[in-house]
Amino acid sequence: MSIVLPIFLGLVWGALAALLGGVITRRSLQKASTGAVMAGNLLRTLTDLAALGLVFLLRKLLPFDYTWMLIATAIALSIGTIVISYRIAGKK
Repeated sequence: MSIVLPIFLGLVWGALAALLGGVITRRSLQKASTGAVMAGNLLRTLTDLAALGLVFLLRKLLPFDYTWMLIATAIALSIGTIVISYRIAGKK
């Protein structure tokens, strides 16, 4: 089977998780407390772990090799988090 579908699905899944992480980060930064920022970072990390873990746990149910989807998810999470962080940092 072609690797295009798992890579595409992984990129989409990772981008959605990165967007959710961005929303969590933005909301935690709106509160002016260190505890809220720390809690936001913890939630964002758990979101990333859940996105990767879900791909891994569903590997037996996927009709293709999960490796490419897992790699694409990690790439989308990394790039998406960087882009969203720069956008948040640029807003004043």
